[in-house]
Amino acid sequence: MPRVITSSHEIQQTTLQLRASGKRIGLVPTMGALHEGHLSLVRAAKRECDVAIATIFVNPTQFGPREDFSKYPRTLENDLALLDSANCDLVFAPRPEEIYPPGFSTYIEPPAVAQPLEGVFRPDHFRGVCTVVLKLFNLVPSDIAYFGRKDYQQSLVIRHMARDLNLPIEINVCPIIREADGLALSSRNRYLSTDERQQSLALSVALNNATKAFAAGERTAAILSASMQETLQSAGIERIDYATVVDADTLEEMGQIQRPTVALIACYVGTTRLIDNVELSDK
Repeated sequence: MPRVITSSHEIQQTTLQLRASGKRIGLVPTMGALHEGHLSLVRAAKRECDVAIATIFVNPTQFGPREDFSKYPRTLENDLALLDSANCDLVFAPRPEEIYPPGFSTYIEPPAVAQPLEGVFRPDHFRGVCTVVLKLFNLVPSDIAYFGRKDYQQSLVIRHMARDLNLPIEINVCPIIREADGLALSSRNRYLSTDERQQSLALSVALNNATKAFAAGERTAAILSASMQETLQSAGIERIDYATVVDADTLEEMGQIQRPTVALIACYVGTTRLIDNVELSDK
């Protein structure tokens, strides 16, 4: 099993000592409830670095008042077994007070790319994400941090934050890991009933349809977006936060597609909010 550290001071000193000895450190921040998507990040860290460190912390500041913080799955023993199978070296699993001590009141203002999409539907989400990620970068001062592309806007927010604040860490965004039938892996998939699990395939179908239409020459963003929404609604998904095609780096809306583009979906299947995306490219 990987060594588990719960103390902020201990993980910081341990990481600094490893770097002082010449070790290259790869960091994989998670909220636990791990799946193959997380493990793919650990494996990438192991390939590219000498030491892979995963963090497990369900961050309360990124959950809204009506979101699922209290029921978010805590599966530490199973997570540690999975991390062991991926040859993770260290796990930082702090108690809440190690991250947010009494009287904590300092938060990070997210970059502009946090404002659309998730920023509209989850207004304080990225404030909490940026704050905890910056704290983890300080507590586990690593060479490379690994994030998954499924949380596309989050990866952009973190990349922009790292650039804007001159953080001495490389951000590596790794591919989405999917089930054989196309469903993007997510810790929240466990909330889906059997029928909802089938219904959720509409997300990847909608994105695949957009990809095919783009490959066939469609360059009007509104037409691609409308197609995705229609696919979701045809599957009985009524609560759609967004199904849109936007600039891949700024997330700004566009008319005709003339630059790198991403199609993004956020919707509810039953009471479970799912997200997915695909980059549209001429390659």
